[in-house]
Amino acid sequence: MQEERRNEGSCKMLCVRTALVVVFLTFLRLPGSTSKDCSDFTVRSCEECLENTDCLWCFDGEQCMNYPIDAIIPPSSLCPLRDARWAVCWVNFEILIIVISIVGGLILLPLVCCCCYCCFKFKRCCQKKSCRPDEEELRLARQREERKRRNEQRKSDMKARYEEIRKKYGLSEPVFHRFENE
Repeated sequence: MQEERRNEGSCKMLCVRTALVVVFLTFLRLPGSTSKDCSDFTVRSCEECLENTDCLWCFDGEQCMNYPIDAIIPPSSLCPLRDARWAVCWVNFEILIIVISIVGGLILLPLVCCCCYCCFKFKRCCQKKSCRPDEEELRLARQREERKRRNEQRKSDMKARYEEIRKKYGLSEPVFHRFENE
């Protein structure tokens, strides 16, 4: 019983943690408002351009441009993904997308497996509980049956004793009659 409660509690905690991660990822800040115009860094280096997280460096033409906030991934017409850099100069967007996808998959897969396992186990425990009585209920039912059997045994013993007494004294039926006023 305690194990079921513990499993149910751990499932609830897992669901709460999952919800918090989803909320965190939902409100994660994407590059947005610019404090400085990124085109000012075009003639400079990649490192100087990417000091501002709102900027995107393109090695194709060595341009620094504003990150397109209307798209999560910059379109290839703006800069090919293999030449685009954001946040650090040594990782291109293709690799960044692949790594984020793999890490996200590695995080989500066990999370989904744990949720499915907990839900399946909780569902199975609930079905077991409703279909099969637990040990306490079985023990109480056995005790009831034992008391009932002993009670029936006592009744039959008493009837046998009364029958012996009746036979001994020659009484064929009970002699209890109502007295009537004469």
